Amino acid sequence: MKLRQLFDAAIAHGVSVDPRGHTRVDKVLETTKKDYEALSDEKKGRYDTERLTNPYSDSRLLFGADDIEVENILMGIDMEVGEVVLADRLREKEQPVDLIWAHHPEGAGLANLGGVMAMQADILSAFGVPINIAEGLLEPRIKEVERRVMPGNHMRAVDAARLLNIPMICTHTPADNCVAGHLQDLFDRKKPETVDDVICVLREIPEYAEAELAGSGLKVVAGSEKRRSGRVFVDMTGGTSGSEKTFERLANTSDIGTMVVMHIPEKHLEEANKHHINVVIAGHIASDTLGMNLLLDAVEKAGQKKFSVIECSGFRRHEH
Repeated sequence: MKLRQLFDAAIAHGVSVDPRGHTRVDKVLETTKKDYEALSDEKKGRYDTERLTNPYSDSRLLFGADDIEVENILMGIDMEVGEVVLADRLREKEQPVDLIWAHHPEGAGLANLGGVMAMQADILSAFGVPINIAEGLLEPRIKEVERRVMPGNHMRAVDAARLLNIPMICTHTPADNCVAGHLQDLFDRKKPETVDDVICVLREIPEYAEAELAGSGLKVVAGSEKRRSGRVFVDMTGGTSGSEKTFERLANTSDIGTMVVMHIPEKHLEEANKHHINVVIAGHIASDTLGMNLLLDAVEKAGQKKFSVIECSGFRRHEH
């Protein structure tokens, strides 16, 4: 499978399971194209034209020619300089590595992490928060995240891949869309009665079962296992954590009783407790692994191609 074909298939699947739905994603791309067409030639020359077809600014083909054939993938959650050097060492030991596939963003994907956060407003709207309020709550948080990532040395891992001539991609939001949609469908279907039932549903998934054995994830951090769960909201996509003020709005305008998250900042947890919303931490790396596995399943199906996958950096391969 060609590198560009693989990456485009990953983005296409991310769109197919985007919680906003196809119509909204198409509208976002349409608006982006109109904004681009209105730019001067000088500004167009500095524009990231990937944005015209890829709605996820945190997911990029970071290095490598489009027509490179990919059969052997080194896949992990955080693929930084150490993992790039690992790929080179594996090659030295005659273990072929055609592609480094990261979940968390690197390079331009990391620099533009804030660009995907606006999608959280549509997700909150679907759970009962008026869209104008959701957008208003998110705007300062998006700016905060943009300021936070600005000073970072975003290109370290990508430069290492370039110097060692190893193709590299990152697919952050497409994989997060996969895990969020998969779990939301599961909870909507199974309708757990208690928070403990929520934990039991997660425990049936191999990625979470493995992580629990390793001592991470599956913990109730707000509320208790004995409480009734109410409607479950899986909050796992949209770049990074949104505004802590959304908990008050969810408590007042929706029937959400329990949130299932990868992780939660302390100030968000305080708001969850204040407004009596149960919070279950499913686990960060386990959730990312589930999302990447679902995404890889879809890419293999699209290309009718099975890859040889080397697991590293917290990732473990499970087919679903």
